Amino acid sequence: MSASLGQPFFDSIYAADPDPWRFATSDYEREKYRVTLAALSRPHYVRGLDVGCSIGVLTRQLAGRCCELVAIDITEKPLAEARRRSADAPWVRFARMAAPGEWPDGAFDLIVLSEVVYYLSRDEVAALARRIVASLGAGGDLVLVHWTGATNYPLTGDEAATLLLREAAPVLRDVRSRRFDSYRLDVARRA
Repeated sequence: MSASLGQPFFDSIYAADPDPWRFATSDYEREKYRVTLAALSRPHYVRGLDVGCSIGVLTRQLAGRCCELVAIDITEKPLAEARRRSADAPWVRFARMAAPGEWPDGAFDLIVLSEVVYYLSRDEVAALARRIVASLGAGGDLVLVHWTGATNYPLTGDEAATLLLREAAPVLRDVRSRRFDSYRLDVARRA
């Protein structure tokens, strides 16, 4: 598969199951969130972006580390649950956007893409890298987390992370990568 998986794909997934990847209940997700938060280089960020936030489980945890957090997803159904989950955090703003074609305005000092990039085509990953480079402020962190098992997505987790980091390489530095049994985590900083 080489074309991106767009909104119709995700609409059908969420129509069949409100939490199709068990973000709220799986031990895999819980441990991955713990490791992701531990990998953040700062205790606090001014403005963060969570791309592909789904039902907002990780978003709610990132909210405790950000003065302002923007969370986007390609389809509306999971965003309703994400809004409910962060109702007590008015500094978190949600929007339906299909990255990289749609992107929030302004600069960020944290951008998180957890299990998102492999849904995109190679051309869209290049466009996503340009969006990140344009909006990640000096000293800002980019965090990528991807499943490394077999997928039927346009890219594997390794292909997605490697391609995005390569496309953004002229600007991103200090890339730290860690492999776990079933996923990889990459953190890069804007020079």
